[in-house]
Amino acid sequence: MGHQAVAATGQKNDMHCVKMRRAVQSGLTALIAYATGGALMVPLAAPLAATPHQIAVTFDDLPYVSGPAEVGTTKRQSARMAEQAIVAALTENHVPATGFVNDDKVEALGADGVSLIAQWNRGDLSLGNHGYSHFDSNALSVAEIERDILRGEQHIRPLAEAVGRRVAFFRFSYNHIGETPEKRRAIDAMLARHGYTLAASTIDSEDYLFNTAYECAFAIQDVAAQNTIKQAYLDYTYTEIPYYQALNQQVMGHDVPAILLLHANRLNASALPDILAFLKTRGYRFLSLGQAQADKAFSTPVGPSRYGPMWGYRWARTLGVPVNGTLEREPPAWVGAYCTTHQTS
Repeated sequence: MGHQAVAATGQKNDMHCVKMRRAVQSGLTALIAYATGGALMVPLAAPLAATPHQIAVTFDDLPYVSGPAEVGTTKRQSARMAEQAIVAALTENHVPATGFVNDDKVEALGADGVSLIAQWNRGDLSLGNHGYSHFDSNALSVAEIERDILRGEQHIRPLAEAVGRRVAFFRFSYNHIGETPEKRRAIDAMLARHGYTLAASTIDSEDYLFNTAYECAFAIQDVAAQNTIKQAYLDYTYTEIPYYQALNQQVMGHDVPAILLLHANRLNASALPDILAFLKTRGYRFLSLGQAQADKAFSTPVGPSRYGPMWGYRWARTLGVPVNGTLEREPPAWVGAYCTTHQTS
């Protein structure tokens, strides 16, 4: 699930390892077991609704997920190039999007960090809170989580309020939203006190895994490998989008607006135009995150877990709908191993 690549870079990445073998480890075996007897088996290959699908696009880890060797001026230049490319693709395609900010990443880029996130504070783009640090809520108390969330407002809140906006959504790193029922309830209450809605995610492209490999290829200036990794990422994303669309429709009984989770990284700066073109050719209509989460599906409670599965799997657990998560593809093994097999130093 990409942990080899994460270890290779010494970095933790957001969400991640949300495929169903993680659900097995967290005791959600009912979600992935093949149905027996009279139990319902969700037919993920069933045809989707004929009406146009809807999707909200979101980005985590703004302003930028830097490469392992990037520091100083190089890091700032890469951040500027990536952010400009991502914002340009969204703007040119008239795609509303929410960018979730880690304030420590803003600080690390200095004045550039503030100017980069300011681009997400106008037009159809909006700012979201991702915490000051890229914390793992499993390791923190609710009080500690609250402090990190409030510290994460120091740049985004003044920017939003200066133009009459508010920061409406908070998203947890790793999609860890509380590992016990008590903590889940306390987290929901705490977010509500501060005016936040918990940001959902329904499509996981595992872009962090592909980006780790892409950064390693970039570091050794292997353009051919970068192109190969990018195409593998696109191919994988093009299978994940319809997979999750079908999963959500079968679990919830209607065509649920999708929420695509991406990260502000070098790979997506290059691949985003292709992803948006894919969605357009398949008739998707782009929504804001608020419009997507206004759908009745998102009022379905999501329970505790130490892991970070997408909302469709969480809904299945809440509603007692068995699904066969083994039908979901894994990323190519060579991608996760790329940095190990192609040492950069």
